[in-house]
Amino acid sequence: MSISLVMEIMQAAAGVAIKVGGPILASSLIIGLTIAIFQAATQIHEQTLTFVPKLFLTAIILVLLGNWMLETLSDFTYYIFDLMLRVY
Repeated sequence: MSISLVMEIMQAAAGVAIKVGGPILASSLIIGLTIAIFQAATQIHEQTLTFVPKLFLTAIILVLLGNWMLETLSDFTYYIFDLMLRVY
């Protein structure tokens, strides 16, 4: 296995990780920032105020995009197994 092949696999893995994790992280960041601004404006510092909306939003994102995420991970798995068949 050459260095270029390993780098290609690592680049593909990083791309898949960003594609799969990006929507959840971005939505969690946006809701967290919105709630932090609300807490700063109202001086309410309740810990569950940030946790519960992030939990619900993450669940909604997983329900809406879960099929696409699974398909992306599945395609990457097929890509890895195809590379293993071609190399060996």
